[in-house]
Amino acid sequence: MKLYILRHGDAETSDPEKQPDDALRPLVKRGVKKSANIAGYLKKHKTKIDLILTSPAMRSLDAAKIIRKGLKLKKEQLVKLDALLPEGDNAALVAEIKEKYPVDRVLIVGHNPNMAALISQLVTGTPNLPIRLRKGGLCKLSIDELEYGKCATLEWLVDASR
Repeated sequence: MKLYILRHGDAETSDPEKQPDDALRPLVKRGVKKSANIAGYLKKHKTKIDLILTSPAMRSLDAAKIIRKGLKLKKEQLVKLDALLPEGDNAALVAEIKEKYPVDRVLIVGHNPNMAALISQLVTGTPNLPIRLRKGGLCKLSIDELEYGKCATLEWLVDASR
């Protein structure tokens, strides 16, 4: 399995008075551009994606939709998962992917610190490796058998802002 992990791009600043529901914060222009850059990067490198799993929060969902369109994937190839919300549980996420989505190439779009912790967990067996996953950052993991523990090899980590 190839697992691509993306942290959504730049979004509106969190302001509980202006936007009481944090899940409704959209990407800003820079975040949209980073998402388009990631789609372009994946396309340029002929990356095949079978399925995109995304947080239902607007900023992640917007990024996932931009990438889906850039890669010319079908609408049904994008699925929203509550386990990818900022308060989501990575162990539950891994279990859900194993149970419901038996595909070879998956892109997940979510939030930090969860995405960096997930990379760490799958590569080292602990969520504590300090990984700098910037907004719009993407990594590729190779996995023989997905499990919530040390099961992956980090192939690369790219930064959309560069």
